Amino acid sequence: GSQLTGANNIDFRILKENIDYEIFRAEELKESEWNPLVYMQSLANSLYLLAARDFAPAEKRIQNLQQRMEKIPGVIAQAKVNLKHPPRVHTETAIDQTQGAMSLVREGLAPLLDQAPQMKNELAPLQEKTAAALADYKKWLQNDLLPRSDGNFRLGAEKFRKKLRFALASDMPMEEIMKRAQTDLQQTQTAIYETALPLYKKYLPNADAATLADKHKVTAAVLDKLAEQHPDDATVVGYAQKVLAEATAFVKQHNLVTVPTVPLDVIAMPEFKRGVAIAYCDSPGPLDKNGKTFFAVAPTPKDWSKERKESFFREYNNYMIRDLTVHEAMPGHYLQLAHANEFHAPTLVRAIFRSGTFIEGWAVYCEQMMAEQAYGGPEVKMQQLKMRLRAIANAILDQSIHAGNMTEQQAMDLMTKEAFQQEGEAVAKWKRARLTSAQLSTYFVGATEHLDLRAADQNKLGKDFDLKKYNDRVISYGSPAVKYVRELMGL
Repeated sequence: GSQLTGANNIDFRILKENIDYEIFRAEELKESEWNPLVYMQSLANSLYLLAARDFAPAEKRIQNLQQRMEKIPGVIAQAKVNLKHPPRVHTETAIDQTQGAMSLVREGLAPLLDQAPQMKNELAPLQEKTAAALADYKKWLQNDLLPRSDGNFRLGAEKFRKKLRFALASDMPMEEIMKRAQTDLQQTQTAIYETALPLYKKYLPNADAATLADKHKVTAAVLDKLAEQHPDDATVVGYAQKVLAEATAFVKQHNLVTVPTVPLDVIAMPEFKRGVAIAYCDSPGPLDKNGKTFFAVAPTPKDWSKERKESFFREYNNYMIRDLTVHEAMPGHYLQLAHANEFHAPTLVRAIFRSGTFIEGWAVYCEQMMAEQAYGGPEVKMQQLKMRLRAIANAILDQSIHAGNMTEQQAMDLMTKEAFQQEGEAVAKWKRARLTSAQLSTYFVGATEHLDLRAADQNKLGKDFDLKKYNDRVISYGSPAVKYVRELMGL
């Protein structure tokens, strides 16, 4: 590897890091023995992608679908042999997702199958057989695996430290991440209060000095007031479409970064993915040129109570959806991944191994950059700072849960009291923080690295610093870890 130069050398190092990560996963993490969710990729996602993505003629995709469905009983048999004592939360989530996979097989494949009626008829018996196999798996999860799901959801400090280094591909050690997160928590709490104060005076002109000095009260009251304006299940997708057009115009008008021409579709999130995140960006694979990017926005799951739905949409209010659109689409994930797909590396390494830290970090950095440009005014800046608090809290949660012994109550206090989250959001995050490890740190660490990188370029260029040139350059190398971008930019 040391003989390789430039881009090849970086691709070699990325490849080696990823191979080492896979070896660590196989030899030390051994997730297939304790995490039923690893099997859901094969059971649901592999089918969903064939139906959702128009990368080949329907007949070809249906053939692939058939071959994948034929393999599902084998995957289920393997899961039954491998899974020993998962953490309870993992098994409970797998039960819900298996139910989602059943409805995907029974109903969700229709848009694809309807394009080839004859094949649809031929496939019907296999479809029923697959749904039955999933129903049997769900029963097994409930009756056999759940009673013995007494594993610890905490990864433990030793494994967490290793996994974090691989997952982030960052030189920032665990201790420094925690230290910077704690410092940033204080600074961001001050910034959100300073943004809230003028709004509070506008809404409550008669407030006394003692009230105005109460940072937590002022911030919470303003966020609460802003939360009153929110969409609902029926309007959320349409509202996101409108906001996307608005954010795109803003980026062009302020000349922040080059806007791609690749199409972007705003869609309702499929049922089997709902209930975790409000939105995500699903971009085409690196080899799927001109493929569509989906900005999936989630109505709430059908079984949620009226109160829970209300809490969810107060969290994802009109102003928050603006900040979220910046993160997921413009100029966040969609824009960055479209640029990444334009990048032609000497090897496929960078297309295949994208850095989550670079990608999530860019999206959080974009929220801050848009707020700096006054996108959406102080109301949206309140949401951006709140999301910044969330990213910080995510990193603290991730490490405190998996390398420490943070309790549910401590986690809830951090999220609701320190980071101003609604209870519904915090409950979902406590679940996600137990189901995953190292992923929740990517937002904070990635954003911190992106901001450090921009500061380095500003210091180097002084008054010649040009934001658009900088942004275009940062996203011109694909999606490698930030440390490699710094190297490529000579910073």
